[in-house]
Amino acid sequence: MFEGLDALLLARAQFAFTVSFHFIFPSFSIGLASYLAVLEGMWLWTGRERYLDLFRFWLKIFAIAFAMGVVSGIVMSYQFGTNWSVFSDRAGPVIGPLMAYEVLTAFFLEAGFLGVMLFGMERVGRKLHFAATLMVALGTFISAFWILSVNSWMHTPTGFEMGANGQFLPGDSWLEIIFNPSFPYRLVHTGIAAYLTTALVVGGVGAWHLLKDRTNKQARTMFSMAMGMVVVVAPIQIFAGDMHGLNTLEHQPAKVMAMEGHFESHPGGAPLILFGVPDSEEETVHYAVEIPKLSSLILKHDLDAPLAGLDTIPRDERPPVEVVFWSFRIMVGLGFAMLGLGLWSLLARVKGRLFEWSWLHRAAVLMGPAGFVAVIAGWFTTEVGRQPYTIYGLLRTEDSASPLAAPALGASLTAFVLIYFAVFGVGVWYILRLMSATPHSHEPAMQRGDQGPIRTAGITPGPAQQDLPAETSDTPPMEEERD
Repeated sequence: MFEGLDALLLARAQFAFTVSFHFIFPSFSIGLASYLAVLEGMWLWTGRERYLDLFRFWLKIFAIAFAMGVVSGIVMSYQFGTNWSVFSDRAGPVIGPLMAYEVLTAFFLEAGFLGVMLFGMERVGRKLHFAATLMVALGTFISAFWILSVNSWMHTPTGFEMGANGQFLPGDSWLEIIFNPSFPYRLVHTGIAAYLTTALVVGGVGAWHLLKDRTNKQARTMFSMAMGMVVVVAPIQIFAGDMHGLNTLEHQPAKVMAMEGHFESHPGGAPLILFGVPDSEEETVHYAVEIPKLSSLILKHDLDAPLAGLDTIPRDERPPVEVVFWSFRIMVGLGFAMLGLGLWSLLARVKGRLFEWSWLHRAAVLMGPAGFVAVIAGWFTTEVGRQPYTIYGLLRTEDSASPLAAPALGASLTAFVLIYFAVFGVGVWYILRLMSATPHSHEPAMQRGDQGPIRTAGITPGPAQQDLPAETSDTPPMEEERD
């Protein structure tokens, strides 16, 4: 069935599918963990019960998203050894320790405090529980730190030495490896994207419930918080993306040429191509809609600044222009749509109509999944734009793959697609079901499936085997809710 297909293409498709599927969940859980910390902190500070209700509402969703992110990430990591063993062997001395640090410093931190966060509200006290929530939020950020450091090093490799056997070996300073030239920009851009993605989901859910009942206090609170986040963060993200693009122009100019659709060099100022149909064979963009010299102004801050094109890059070193060109425009277009939604909500807030404008709420619902689409589009821009290299300029993708036959890769890819859509499809369906449930006062906390450990030895029953009274909260009653 797969005999006539290219094994390298199948290996790349498999990794692209699994990493794209995986990235949906961390891009949500990173921001949601911080949002939960904010909600619990606001509850402790103000005493308003609605923040606790929202904390419990989103905690259930976070638990499922976090679990699916962990499972999909573990599956993805195995492909380094199965499909990309040459890359693992060559780059392992550098990226192996960094990925180990992610497990030791981030995953253990998240896993260690996650149980307390999920089930410890009535058992450890409010302050310790809040500390556990903060640790989980911190752990998600630290995880992103190490993973993005690894990825950035593959784009802008520094601080290494080449071994006699062709391996990339750490040099004198690990800091030079970790804080490689593109890492600070990628960390900021991706981190903000995660928070913006979460804000759009929370805002979309809040808007959905406001369309059903404008008086719902919990829906009002989550919608107000989310739209406030969007209006502040969206312009910051656009600025951070611009800075990241300038860094990419310095270190990976071919990627920017593909993003801009510049097949030809422009010595007197390059146009900004808004839309068109790029054609790598004919090296042109058909039906181009462009603004003269604007690309030079954006990238060089000079209308007449010259910009090199793909005609300066050998054909076998160019990235696939069509994919990079369109994924970049999807990401940027959605970014400006987010900015528009934020400004619209700001206008509604100023006029005192934030909870009254139904068309704003409909737009927020429509934009709810936009963050995920933008994140995946940005990821495609970054990773496809790096081609034909896994380690930019040093190790080509075709030299990184394991010597596997196309039928084996095709069979495993088919299995991944079927299993992922079956298992994670059910998980996503359940998350959407939880989101559709109306948030209300006295939102129930997450419950354990049992009352304690099962006694497996001895004849004297311990406290866990005694009849336990119904759980009651040791939290003192909060002050009366105020609007």
